[in-house]
Amino acid sequence: MNRSGLPVLILHTGDPNPSLTERFGGYADFMKAAAGLDDADVHVVPVFLGERPREARHYRAALITGSPANVTDRDAWGEETADWLCQAARDGLPMFGICYGHQLLAHALGGRVDYNPAGREIGTRQLELVADDPLLEGLPRAFPVQTMHEQTVVELPPGARVLARSAMDGCQLLRLAPHIVSTQFHPEFGVDFMREHLRQYAERYARENIDAGAVAGELRATPESAGLLRRFLQLYATDAALAA
Repeated sequence: MNRSGLPVLILHTGDPNPSLTERFGGYADFMKAAAGLDDADVHVVPVFLGERPREARHYRAALITGSPANVTDRDAWGEETADWLCQAARDGLPMFGICYGHQLLAHALGGRVDYNPAGREIGTRQLELVADDPLLEGLPRAFPVQTMHEQTVVELPPGARVLARSAMDGCQLLRLAPHIVSTQFHPEFGVDFMREHLRQYAERYARENIDAGAVAGELRATPESAGLLRRFLQLYATDAALAA
């Protein structure tokens, strides 16, 4: 199927709280900026508000955002989106999921998601690559990433392969299919957003014995991970890639 000239679908699965969204934008905005896309390039579908995407043949790729929701909640919109993702995978649509999107893809393709036995992972953490992959070509074997999650992929879908891990999460970066990858970490998050999130949620994290001020003090830029979305689109969703 020739997908050249078609938009990139952003499956918008939720947003930060209103004050963070007002200051930094919503998660679809984060995704669009990190992928280097403008409004003319994308079709944003807020599935968490009940909207539904068109069939996969109408897009050249799909990006799935993070969300405050949990996959284990089995929200009707999440399960319907998982069904769409499963069909889109069969149709060969290139897809990239982040955090909730990473977990939802794994769930859709036959894996299992649950709370991370190691606890909540928050802040800048070191990513360790454990496999070679075209998406990771030229990157160092270890580099920093931004994390913000309490659920994780606890069982891989059939045929999936782990590409990278962190000390608290063994499934930080997955190759789910030749045209599908996903990250538990957030390549789209910057230090300023992370710092303000930690400030606003300091009391909540304190109840989990997490010192948000200390975590904020250890934040640093994550340029290696920030380029992954653009790299993915270059590999799988440019006119040249789609014609190959």
